Amino acid sequence: MSTDTAEPALKRQKKEEYVLYYWPGNPGRGEHIRLAFEYAGVPYTEFNDPGKLLSIITNAKEVGGTPHFAPPCLKLPSGTFLSQTPAILNHIAPKLGLAGNKEGADPEELRSLVNQLTLTALDLNNETHDTHHPIASEDYYEDQKEEAIKKAKNHRAKRLPKYLAHFQNVLESNPDGKDKGGTYLVGSTTTTADLVLFQVLDGTSYAFPKRYAALKKSGKYDNVFALKDRVAQEPGIKEYLASDRRRPYGMNVFRYYPELDGDK
Repeated sequence: MSTDTAEPALKRQKKEEYVLYYWPGNPGRGEHIRLAFEYAGVPYTEFNDPGKLLSIITNAKEVGGTPHFAPPCLKLPSGTFLSQTPAILNHIAPKLGLAGNKEGADPEELRSLVNQLTLTALDLNNETHDTHHPIASEDYYEDQKEEAIKKAKNHRAKRLPKYLAHFQNVLESNPDGKDKGGTYLVGSTTTTADLVLFQVLDGTSYAFPKRYAALKKSGKYDNVFALKDRVAQEPGIKEYLASDRRRPYGMNVFRYYPELDGDK
C-alpha cells in the first residue's frame, strides 16, 4: 500500500481513542492496562456502566466479532475488541513503547520475553486474589474465611518469597539494567512487565502490610522493591498516582483483612 493511501487511514485512526471496558470503583485487573496508557501518555477513555458492560462485551453484534468472557476489554482505535489482561498488554506494548528495547535483539523475541515476565507477575496477582477467595469467587469472604486464613498463611510464607526471589534473580541477571540500578526486568527501559510488577507489589503492600514490610526489611529483594520505587516516580505514573484517576484499593483483587496478614 502506498504512503498516500495509508496516511489518511492512519490520521483517521489517531482521532479515535482506546476505550477500556471495566468495572467502576476499584483498580482490579484493569489497572494494569491503565498504567500502560498513563506511562506512555496515550489518551484513552473508559466505559464503566455496570448495567451494560457485560451485555456489550459478550454480544458478538455489539463488539463486531468474537464475544468476550469478562472485562477488562479494550476497544482499539480500529474498532476491534480485545480481552484478557495479558493479551491486551502484549498487543499494546510495542505501540506504547513498552515491549523492550535492546540493541541487536529480535523485536518479537524481546516482546515475548516481556510477555513471559508479565504473565508471571500476573500469576502472582491472581494468587493474591485467591487468598481471600480460595473456594469460590462468587461466594462471600465470610463464607470461606477459615480456608482464606490457611491460604494466606501459605501465600505469605511460601508464595510471596518465591515470586520475589525469581524477580530479584531476573533483575540481577539483566546486564543492560545494571548501570541504572538493576531495576529493569528487560533491557534498560520500562516495559509492561515492570508496570505489572509495580502494581502487584503496590497491591501487596496494601493487602499484607506486615508481611510486605518484613520482606522488604530482609534485604533479600532490594532490586525488586527498588523497581517499585522507580516506577512510582516515572513521568506519567507519578502524576497518575497523585490524581483522582487512581482508584483506591478495596473490594477487588487486593483487599485488607487483618486476620490474613502477619510478619511471617
